[in-house]
Amino acid sequence: MDGSDYSNYAFDWYMKNAYHKGDHVIFVHCPEYHTVVQSPMVMADVTVLTDMWKEEEKRIKELLEKLGQQMKDHGIGGKVKSIGGSPGEVICQVAKDENAQLIVTGTRGMGKIRRTLLVCRHKDDHKN
Repeated sequence: MDGSDYSNYAFDWYMKNAYHKGDHVIFVHCPEYHTVVQSPMVMADVTVLTDMWKEEEKRIKELLEKLGQQMKDHGIGGKVKSIGGSPGEVICQVAKDENAQLIVTGTRGMGKIRRTLLVCRHKDDHKN
């Protein structure tokens, strides 16, 4: 969950098509700090990096609070997790750790083929 239209659509889809009263839902947010670190402004001044980092941390905190409120507003039990790393790997690890029975994710605006490859992997392709 990143607050985008794609993640909001995925949540709406879940509520309409898969939600059952009593479900325990885990929202996973994977902050991607590389956009802060790769900014051309970082080369100019370290204080710029510090300010950008603090601003990103503030944005993430606000998003996590919003996601928690979204759960409450819909009467859903669960939790919100923020874990840095590659989103696909993080989501799969959280799903494994939490014994998830379903993963619902947005597409990030990718085309049909790329979207399918991100979601559907052959069982022999998974690392144990």
